[in-house]
Parts: sequence; structure tokens; C-alpha cells
Amino acid sequence: MKVPPAAIHIPEEDRAWILARIDECLTSGRLTLGENGAALEEAFARLCGVRYAAAVNSGTSALEIILRAIGVAGREVVVPTNTFFATAAAVLHAGGRVRFADCEPETFALDVESLRAALGPQTAAVILVHIGGIITRRTDEIRALCDAAGVPLIEDAAHAHGCALNGRPAGSFGRAAAFSFYPTKVMTSAEGGMIVTDDEGLYREALIYRDQGKEGFTTNYHVRLGYNWRLSEPHAIIGLAQLRRLNEFIERRAEIAAIYDDGLKAFASRVVPVRPAEGSRCNYYKYIALLDGIDRAALKNVMREQFEVGLSGEVYEVPCHLQPVFAEYSAGSFPLAEDLCARHICLPVSAKMTADDARYVLEALGSAIAKTEATASARGRGGR
Repeated sequence: MKVPPAAIHIPEEDRAWILARIDECLTSGRLTLGENGAALEEAFARLCGVRYAAAVNSGTSALEIILRAIGVAGREVVVPTNTFFATAAAVLHAGGRVRFADCEPETFALDVESLRAALGPQTAAVILVHIGGIITRRTDEIRALCDAAGVPLIEDAAHAHGCALNGRPAGSFGRAAAFSFYPTKVMTSAEGGMIVTDDEGLYREALIYRDQGKEGFTTNYHVRLGYNWRLSEPHAIIGLAQLRRLNEFIERRAEIAAIYDDGLKAFASRVVPVRPAEGSRCNYYKYIALLDGIDRAALKNVMREQFEVGLSGEVYEVPCHLQPVFAEYSAGSFPLAEDLCARHICLPVSAKMTADDARYVLEALGSAIAKTEATASARGRGGR
């Protein structure tokens, strides 16, 4: 594929550094909960402007541990319906009940009015998801609502490494935040995740939960119903190498996004980018744009088959309340999420892309739209 939807970028010198550090681990025999994991935690806490970080084996685990630590079992957690399966699933695995809320059209984030209606005496927590690396300008308003209700705000920051709003980093707005280091993310550890918080009690609970609920690493005295949620040392080493490159990665993604911003002006209202809030820093995990009157499936097929451009997965194509697995929690009306999920695309963006790649994507998009519309028009005439 000429321009893939996403691409992992591990420079050659970083690969050499990673392999050397992994060789040290193999020699020492310390393969989990060692100095590399601790170094990644310390550096990531600094990135987020918080006191504590606990490395775990996935972003999903990070969310579940946070929810277990604050005690959501038997109560409701408000979750935007436009999010990945894992956000809502973590609530259920932690023993809670999901209460879905709608999303706002500006940033695909949790809608304030929908949140206000969802809050109640059974609410144990609220999860705010930073979709595509965009932090909603209404984050402070959302936090104020949570504070007034006495409910902790949790950030699902799986997309938001290095993002900020008015100088405040993602991961520092709520009681705690969960990050993912899955391979598609802006930085990766192959598999992995991170919990960040200023709450020492929650941090201590996270350390217990991630290691089979043990009171300490060297004991077999279990005080919580934990699980094997540890991050291995080799994974932590990859994460450290990627974290050192994070600003560089974000700068390149921003350059690609700027080319898209300028190029999409030629498409008028047909393809409208979802722009980060003023005063924010977006890492452009996804470059989201709304379609008007264009068949998304047909467009993606033409882009891939005729131009070798992969449009990355949507965020998200089917909202959670329409997923069969969450049918029990689907009550309510979520028109904004259903509309936005159905008619957006994500243009390819990665730290490996060049300016020429981005310009080619725009050229291909223009041609693909013309071909898609011509095909639709011909079918329409045939139908008459």
C-alpha cells in the first residue's frame, strides 16, 4: 500500500538501543517489575504533570484497575457511547453498570448536557474519552459537573499521549487516567498501558491489583482480587525508546495535519475536518473529517483499491449502545453519536509519513470522491 492507514516508527538507532537493553534484561533475569518499568513510570508521570504512574499490560487493564480502585461495583459509570468497546467493558469487568451518554459534534467527546442528564444518585464515576487526541474545550465544565455531584472524573486517554489543553496535560484533569501503548498509538510498547494519578491511595491500590492482588511483590499474601496485569521489562524498554521520541512524533503528525487542513479547503463543505480546540495541543492520533453526502464505504474502497491509500479505522463506526454485547445498557437516545459515527473518516497519519505522502492522499481523495459520486449517479439514473 502506497500510504497505509497507520505505521509504527522505530528508528534504526532506537532498535539497536532496545535490543541492547533487552539483552541486559535477559542476562540479569529481571524480566518484570524492574528498573526499566520504573523508569518508564517516572518519565510518563512527568509527561502528564502528576505524581504517580503505574505501568500495566494494556490500556484496558489500566481502566479496569482504576475503576476497581475507586469502587464502582454495583453502581453506574457514565461512558460516552462513542468510544471503543474496552471503555465500557472495563466498567462491567470492574462490577459496575454502564450508563451511556451522547457526544458533542465539535470533538466527538462527552456531551455536557447528556452528562448532566445521566448523573444521579447511582453514579460512581464519569469517563471522559479524548477521541483522536483531541481534548474538548469543555473539559473544565465536565469536571465541575463531576465535582458538584461528588463523582470522580476518569480520563480514557488511550489516544492522548502528549496532548494538552491550555497548557494542562492529558492525564491531569481527573482523579486518574488510563493510557494505551498498543501498536497503533502515537507511541507504543508493543502491548502495554499506564495509570497516572495524583491520588496516592489509588496509586497504591493499582500496584496491588496489577500483581495478582498481592500486598507486595515478594509476598504471597493476597489482599485484593487482582490479576496478572504487569508490564514486562522488554515492553517497558520499547516504551522508553518511544517516549523519548514522542515530541518528535507529534511534531511530524502536526505537519501532516497542517497539510490536510490547507488541502481540505478545496473540498468546501463536503469534507470538513474536526479541529482541536483553541489553546490545545493535539497529537493527531487520528485526523478526523466529516463527510456530507458521500458514501463512506464506497469512498474507502476506491481509496484503497484504486489509489493504495488506507483510511484508518473510524472513531468509531458503531457507537457502543448499538453493539450487541451492550444491549442491556442501550436505553436512551443518542442522535449526535449515531450521526457522527456514521459519516466521518480518518485520513492516514503517522510519524513516518512525508509531506508528499499527505499531498498524494489529498489528490487521491479528490479523485476518489469524483469516482464515488459518478458511480452513485450512474446507478441512480439506471434505477429510474
